[in-house]
Amino acid sequence: MGKADASYTKKGSRAELLNDPEFKAAFENSKERIRNMELRYIGENDPLRQALLEIYVSFVLGTRYNDFETH
Repeated sequence: MGKADASYTKKGSRAELLNDPEFKAAFENSKERIRNMELRYIGENDPLRQALLEIYVSFVLGTRYNDFETH
C-alpha cells in the first residue's frame, strides 16, 4: 500500500489512515491474523546465545516474517 513509514504527525496518523477503506481493511485483517497466532517463548539471558537461538529457531520453523534485515 505504500503506507509503511511512520509520520509521527496528524497527517499519516493511524486515525487518519483508518479513514481509507483499503488501509482499514488491511489493518483489521492484520489484527485478526495476530489474534489467531500461537505464541511460545524461551527465556535466554546471554545476548550471544539469544541471537543464535533466534536465528536457529527461525530457520528450523521457517518463520515467514523474520528476515533479519534489521539485525
